[in-house]
Amino acid sequence: MRTVAGVDSSTQSCKIVICEAATGRVLHRGRALHPEGTEVHPEAWWQALREAGAGLLEDVDAIAVAGQQHGLVAVDDSGRPVRDALLWNDVRSAAAATQLIQELGGPQKWAESVGTVPVASVTISKLRWMAEHEPELADRTAQVMLPHDWLTWRLRGGPGGTAMPTTDRGDASGTGYWSPGDDVYRQDLLALAFGGRTPDLPAVLGPAEAAGHTPDGVLVAAGTGDNMGAALGLGIAPGDVVVSLGTSGTAFAVAEHPAADASGAVAGFADATGRFLPLVCTLNAARVLSATAGMLGTDLDGLDRLARQAAPGSGGLVFLPYLDGERTPNLPDASGSLVGLRRQNMDPANVARAAVEGMLCNLANALEELRAQGIGAGRVLVIGGAAKMPVVGEIAAQVFGAPVTLPEPDEYVAIGAARQAAWALSGTPEPPSWPVVAAREVPGPTELDTGHRIRRAYATAVSTMNG
Repeated sequence: MRTVAGVDSSTQSCKIVICEAATGRVLHRGRALHPEGTEVHPEAWWQALREAGAGLLEDVDAIAVAGQQHGLVAVDDSGRPVRDALLWNDVRSAAAATQLIQELGGPQKWAESVGTVPVASVTISKLRWMAEHEPELADRTAQVMLPHDWLTWRLRGGPGGTAMPTTDRGDASGTGYWSPGDDVYRQDLLALAFGGRTPDLPAVLGPAEAAGHTPDGVLVAAGTGDNMGAALGLGIAPGDVVVSLGTSGTAFAVAEHPAADASGAVAGFADATGRFLPLVCTLNAARVLSATAGMLGTDLDGLDRLARQAAPGSGGLVFLPYLDGERTPNLPDASGSLVGLRRQNMDPANVARAAVEGMLCNLANALEELRAQGIGAGRVLVIGGAAKMPVVGEIAAQVFGAPVTLPEPDEYVAIGAARQAAWALSGTPEPPSWPVVAAREVPGPTELDTGHRIRRAYATAVSTMNG
């Protein structure tokens, strides 16, 4: 039996699944934590991968890494990081993003060039920040990589070896200096951002192409970004929309053509199959619920029970979930708010339900942004840590105004990486067919007015906040 490993190197942790290559059956799992913070030394990811994979990776035939998108890993000419990696959720580069938009001639120019309008999260904005605030480190930077690129390279020997860094279309499309429509790096945009510097960039591999082998001879697939890994793990097709509720919240779909949204809400990414993955990302998702649970002195199960005790609409209480600033809408300096607080609704149940409703209203707005780009939603799949709370699926159906499918909770990013490894191992034109089990289906609401009322109150609160 041939086996493959899939690695999900996320913001918070490293998860590994070992799967049967032919069927996708999960045989083993491993997990290790990453350090907290918005900047991390890349070596911490490598140590977490080794810890999570201890006793699991010795006999696999192939491995692939799906990593958090956008992070900036800058290395010198010996392959050593010149500074800690800046992660996607580090918002110090917000002003740099605004500068870049203006310098190229506006958001439409960026959308047409690379499918994505710069925000603080995107790698190109972090390069501008580094060029302006740490010019001596920028001068030492010989190569720029993404987190998954660095780990894929590390698996193949890394610093001191002969392997050259690689990436894939999916993760490269989130940098702001690679064009999904043209399949090329935009060296002019790289130079614009990095003060005229043009460090080396990883070779962009095709979906089923191998990056190389580990020193022990294990095939290493191209790897990809975490959202692309989730799409591959779920096996989604055109007409499916995924709402992922992890550290960040994302809404994405598979498309045959690249997106170019000048509003900046929809990022025109590529996927891990040769198609495209228009995506809307919010900074705030599962952590909104864990933070609210902590504030209320309970855990997520307790938050679920509390939220069920409140009526839809939370008694008029609206939770604006911008606890870490926000990417969509682009409000990097915003903070969370409880709006409409009165003595009558000032109780834990309403606060709990308002937190769930607020987080999901923000993602409902993300779905509307996809629809505005002509992307239909035949079905909505809700995944991620927060989706394990039963009340989340029920409220999602209300505020999305559509039936919701909740796949069996699993590590779909890691499974997608494993599926890509199996694809590279097989050499077939299409990835292997692996089944996905649906845990439950939540029908669309019988009374659409409830969801409309929740979303109107949320929109009013956002409008009031923005003046």
